[in-house]
Amino acid sequence: MPEGHTLHRLARLHQRRFGRQPVHVSSPQGRFEADAKLIDGRVLRRADAHGKHLFHHYERDLIVHVHLGLYGTFDDQPVPVPEPRGLIRMRLVGATHVADLRGPTACELITGAEVRAIRNRLGPDPLRRDADPDRAWARIGRSRAPIATLLMDQAVIAGVGNVYRAEVLFRHGIDPQLPGRALVREQWDAIWADLVVLMRAGVRVGRIDTVAPEHDPRRTGRAPRKDRHGGEVYAYRRAGMPCLVCGTPIAHAEHAARNLFWCPTCQPAVSA
Repeated sequence: MPEGHTLHRLARLHQRRFGRQPVHVSSPQGRFEADAKLIDGRVLRRADAHGKHLFHHYERDLIVHVHLGLYGTFDDQPVPVPEPRGLIRMRLVGATHVADLRGPTACELITGAEVRAIRNRLGPDPLRRDADPDRAWARIGRSRAPIATLLMDQAVIAGVGNVYRAEVLFRHGIDPQLPGRALVREQWDAIWADLVVLMRAGVRVGRIDTVAPEHDPRRTGRAPRKDRHGGEVYAYRRAGMPCLVCGTPIAHAEHAARNLFWCPTCQPAVSA
């Protein structure tokens, strides 16, 4: 599932390519057809994101809410408009580009009140200027749940997925199974600040890179990572491979139906 930086990157891209102009909106697949007719030809005032949710704000309080889920994708290309291919839930046509949405979990027309209701269910997003990390700390600091669980709970922190979870815990030497209430405030402040930096970098470059310069393959001579997710990382999807810091094989386990990666040496278990 795309992590939060992907949705913020899409919001910026769509603002640049379709914002402040009339947009032709259609649904070649047909599942969004009725709603598409209501906004077709209207001006896209702005595009923004909160966590893994994307919002296109049109005139008259009409807002398209998109959640990509596991399989959703946006494909953008320059005009002229090609013939629709495949199951396109929503197509946007602007002056210079076409964007096709396929396979989302959600693509719906909602109001500003409904947007606020969605945002109220979400935790603070490290990529938003209005984010309040104290809201997340209030829940983490009193929870018995493992920090690995809490970081993936979108009601606690919005936008963090499996990659950022594995990497930020590694970078701060924190055992994924440590209960939230055993985390100290200084650790949380450092985690939040690091997420802000890492995720902003992800928005800029379109991939997740988390290794320090001294562990970069260009510095160490090791082969660059080859993975469809891209990016140089310490733990994510490196099970059984030597830790880039200490050489211990990276561990892997299933945690709450998701894959969890960590270094047993750099992230030692701590009794809480």
